[in-house]
This record gives sequence, C-alpha cells and structure tokens, in this order.
Amino acid sequence: MAEENQFFRPIRDFCQREVITCRPEDSLVAAVGRMRERNISSLVVVRDERPHGILTDRDLRNKVVAPGLDPSTLSVAAVMNAPLAVIGEDDVLYEALYRMSRLKIHRLVVVDSAGGLAGIITDTDILRLQAHSPHQLVLDIEKANSIDALRHLHERIQKLVLHLAGTGVAIRDMVKLIANLNDQVLIRLIHLLRNEKYPDLSADFAFVVMGSEGRGEQTLSTDQDNAIIYDDALDSAQVARLVAFSQELIDALISIGVPPCPGGIMAKNPQWRRSLSGWKVELNRWLSTPTPDNVMTGSMFMDLRALYGRADLVDSLREHAFRHMSQDQGFLMRMAQNMTNFHPPLGWFGRIKVEKSGPQRGKVDVKKAGIFAITDGVKALAIKARKLDGSTHDRIEALVADGVLKDDAAADLRAAFDFLVLMRLRGHVEALRAGREPSNYIALDQLNAMEQGEFRLALEGVVKFQAFIKHHFSLHLLRH
Repeated sequence: MAEENQFFRPIRDFCQREVITCRPEDSLVAAVGRMRERNISSLVVVRDERPHGILTDRDLRNKVVAPGLDPSTLSVAAVMNAPLAVIGEDDVLYEALYRMSRLKIHRLVVVDSAGGLAGIITDTDILRLQAHSPHQLVLDIEKANSIDALRHLHERIQKLVLHLAGTGVAIRDMVKLIANLNDQVLIRLIHLLRNEKYPDLSADFAFVVMGSEGRGEQTLSTDQDNAIIYDDALDSAQVARLVAFSQELIDALISIGVPPCPGGIMAKNPQWRRSLSGWKVELNRWLSTPTPDNVMTGSMFMDLRALYGRADLVDSLREHAFRHMSQDQGFLMRMAQNMTNFHPPLGWFGRIKVEKSGPQRGKVDVKKAGIFAITDGVKALAIKARKLDGSTHDRIEALVADGVLKDDAAADLRAAFDFLVLMRLRGHVEALRAGREPSNYIALDQLNAMEQGEFRLALEGVVKFQAFIKHHFSLHLLRH
C-alpha cells in the first residue's frame, strides 16, 4: 500500500485507545493534578458514560490564569470546552485531519458506532505518519500568503489525485479529498483578500457553493457554481464593497486554475449575488414556475452549502424552500420527472449503447448515463424528507434511516453511483495524463470484460431507481 493511502484507512487503526477522563463536577484542582501525574495536556470530560467535553492546557491558561481566577473554587464544568468535537472510529484518517484544520483544534475524541468513548487522535499522531501527504498539503494551504502560492497548491492537488488514482483508494474518499482540498484553497483565498484589500467588508454574508461542489462530490474538471447571500440590513455602501469583493474573488479563483462556470453561475454576476429576501423572491419564482430551465437551476441551487460566512442565511433560505415545496409539490414532481428523462444507454439484451459518430464515437457520457439521475433522484427524495445535508452518500444513509429507502435498494444505489463516479474520475485522470481536456465521456473499449459487466449492472440499477422515483412521486399524474 502506498504511504499516502494511510490517510484513507480507518481512524481505529491509529487512535490512542487509553484516554484519561474526568467528570464535569470534579474539582478543577483534582483534574489538573491528574494531568500533571500523567504528563498529558488534556482530559476528556465524561457525562453519563459518554464523552461530553474536553479540558486542555489552553483552557487553563485562557480561562483561569489570564483572568486571575482562583482554581480551588472552580469545577471542571466551569472551564471545559463543550460541545465536544468527535469523529467516528470508522471514519478515515483524512477526515480527522480535515476537521481539525477547519475547527482549528489539535485533537479529536474518537467514538464508536453507539457514541461511546473509543479513543483520541491528535494532529501530532497524524504528523508522525508522513511529511509529504494530503496532510502536508493542507498545512501548506493554511500558510499560503499569495494568490501565486495558491495557484501552485491547486496544481499540487491535481498531481496528488493523479498519483492516488488507481492505488485502491475508495472513490467516496477520493471525491471527498478533492472537495476538502478545494474548500481549503477557496477559504484561504477569501481570507487573503479580506485581510489585504477588504478589511472593512461586512461579516453579514455567506459565500455558498452549489451543485457537485455543494455536495462535496467534485472530480478533477469540476467548474464553479457559487453565489453570495447577504443580510437585508446591509446598506448600499456595504453592498458595493461586497460587489467589488465578489468580482475580485471569482477572478482570482479563475486565475489559480478553477474553471469558470460556462453558464455564469458565479458570485461575481449580479443574478448570483442577492440579499436574503431577494433570494427568497427568486426561489419563489423558480419553485412556482417549474419550467425545464427553472427546474435545472433550482435543483442545482438546492445543493447550496455555506463555505464561508453566516450559515444561518443558508439555513433560512433552505427552510423557506422546504416550506414552499411542502405546500406545492409541482416543482418537486417536475424535478423527479426530469431525472427520469435521462435514459441509461442500454439496448437489447443489456448491450451498452455508445455514440455512433462524431468526436465521441465509441464513448458513453457517464454523467448523463446515470450519475445525474442518481444525484437528482436522491436529492428529490431528500428534499421531500428534509434530509438534504451532505453528499449523495450521506443523503442515502439518511433516507434509509428515515425509512424512505430499503437497505438492499440503498446498497445497490451506492454501488452504482460509486462505479459511475469512479469511471468518470478515471476518464478525467487519463485525459489529463494524455494532455487532453477532461470530459464526462469514457471509451467503452477501454474497459475490460469485468468492468463492462459492472457498468451494465450500474446502468440497470439506475433504471430500477428511476422506476422507484416514478412510483414514489406518482409521476403518472403529471401532464406532459
């Protein structure tokens, strides 16, 4: 196994199992004595046999020593940090790295499937594994001090993915890696611009990403889909600064190598930069008039995720959409119908149909063949169930827990989705290595017999899922 693949192994393989704990009601002096005896810098605080908070050296310095409090009068509860940042022992190591970086913390408590204390993992544990790794790349992104530096780091992300492709890394982990690293670059770019040119910028906005980026499912050639939502209370001068910032941000993002959206779905354009009330009006227009264009745009928009800024603005907008669609099912039904219009290319006896002529002769567009149908079908179900957070995988798991999908159907759907995304990513990698522009097409004759069989099964799974969607949303009631 390549050394880089350690970062895709489960945390259970690396975490420290012996965890020293205390209780919230313990005296602070007793807890500090335990830390000194064990020569450790933190204690996990346990309540009702479950990890509840954490007490660290930093807490003692900042919350007790700095304000000059008397530690003998304090309990652990008065100083600890809660709620606690945790991670599952079956999550991959890279996910721990990403969370520590985003939360700006040095340790995560590891829990088992029941939420019980299973261990602890620190950034030092991860650093010991390897210096040249996704972890090092994250650290370098955090330290980047110029747009040129971010341009080189974006190139390193591409090279890392090219290196990892074909080494056995699960496709779900691979797309999460790409999305996480791209998130880090964009967040760092925003910080650089704000610090250097826009220190006066209002904090009352959210920079959101949508589509595959919103779901955290990017592959190598994914272009931009982003927008800005700002608070209605901003005055004209504040909005003007936000306009200038958004234009410079998107231009800088393009300059570091992130392709612009061909359809102009970028925060630099006025129609993708609105106040919260303005976005609600636009959402109402899309949802009330489900034309094909409005359905495609509205569906993409529903993947919105706050990458930077006020997440409550996103929550408010999404809740507005949920309420509208719970009262009027027309948009949701048209969205479900749209995914059934993408017919998997299967002919007689399960034969996979390819392009007969043109530059894509002998190839299949895997996005149109099945990826789009799965992502949008799952999205429609998730909107109806109000389980829209996370990736397509996350949504499938939430739908199973909610009883919308059965375990066996969900397993088949995940397998089909993962195979199709794997083929898409592999096609991107091969194109880049050959110096070609990546696309969603793959050459059927480049797949071996086993892969062609898996491809056929995946497409059959899409057909089955489309039949389920037709029944679930009663699409036979729609007028065509």
